[in-house]
Amino acid sequence: MSRNRLIKCLSGGLLAAYSLSALAAPTIDVHSDPNCGCCGDWVAHLEEAGFDVNHHRDGDLREIKMANGVTPELASCHTAIVDGYVIEGHVPASDIKRLLEERPDVVGLTVPGMPHGSPGMETGRVDDYAVLSWTRNDSPPAIFSEYTQ
Repeated sequence: MSRNRLIKCLSGGLLAAYSLSALAAPTIDVHSDPNCGCCGDWVAHLEEAGFDVNHHRDGDLREIKMANGVTPELASCHTAIVDGYVIEGHVPASDIKRLLEERPDVVGLTVPGMPHGSPGMETGRVDDYAVLSWTRNDSPPAIFSEYTQ
């Protein structure tokens, strides 16, 4: 489906069309270490983008990552679930919104590691990084978007 997919609704005899991006973003459940500052900064980034966030400060994230198909190669410091998709690490809110609009057949999105300059990792230094998508089969992750300087 295209990014500009329209949802049509019939209300009071009038036909109205709304862009999916104009609708309220769904709730996202974020799991992070209770002592991680960058995870809190990423949550703030999501809230600023209009997401309703349930921030769970779990002690051991290993089980959550494993249950959601996050391998060590895909891992970062926090794991989130939104509308059936897994979001791993410092994925920009705009990419999550695009994922929810396009609804590709993937497990989710990840920014492996913790690249400087990604949302929540604004340290003054900016690294190039890619947002990857992955599936449950043995296919390698695919580039969903890239951020370069």
